[in-house]
Amino acid sequence: MSNRTARKVTANIGLTLDGRYHGAGGPGDMGAIVPYAVTDVARDHLARIHEGKTTAVFGRGNALGFVGYWSSVAEDENADPRDRGYAQWLMGAEKVVFSTTLTEAPWKRTRVVKGSVGGVIRDLKADGSHGDILVNTAPSILKPLLAADLVDRLYLMICPEIAGGGERLFEDGLPASAWELISQETGKTGELALVYDRVR
Repeated sequence: MSNRTARKVTANIGLTLDGRYHGAGGPGDMGAIVPYAVTDVARDHLARIHEGKTTAVFGRGNALGFVGYWSSVAEDENADPRDRGYAQWLMGAEKVVFSTTLTEAPWKRTRVVKGSVGGVIRDLKADGSHGDILVNTAPSILKPLLAADLVDRLYLMICPEIAGGGERLFEDGLPASAWELISQETGKTGELALVYDRVR
């Protein structure tokens, strides 16, 4: 299959000013990110990230909390329409969950995969399906994809706080790459919604 018709691999994640996706307290320490996830800019950003995507990719850890939360939003008539739109897309999309411990997925339209991240994503990218792939706030998947230079678009929410500890997304040793800024929006509390495309 030619690169022209291959599916694009996209990813979304929120980061602090010091490039961390959680604080020093571990994966549950989201105090520097969560307050900015409910702003208008963040919700507008959320409404954009799933356009043209048909496959949602997760790691086991983020899938367990993520899919459960959004399944309730999908049915909540009082939810913000942007949140509900994303939730309904997620429930209807093909979902791929990387896990070595789950034997079957607890959600509809979901399959559990083992294998290497790069190999599975390359297969998804070239499988001829309609629509692109979205890696959903899954650093365990996104990091190896960045290392393999397999990401075509990054949706970043930059939160105006320094966490001072916790895991960083962009670690030393990544291959050098150039990115084009496609869109940017600034919120009232200083959060930035950025979309970058990989220049190839």
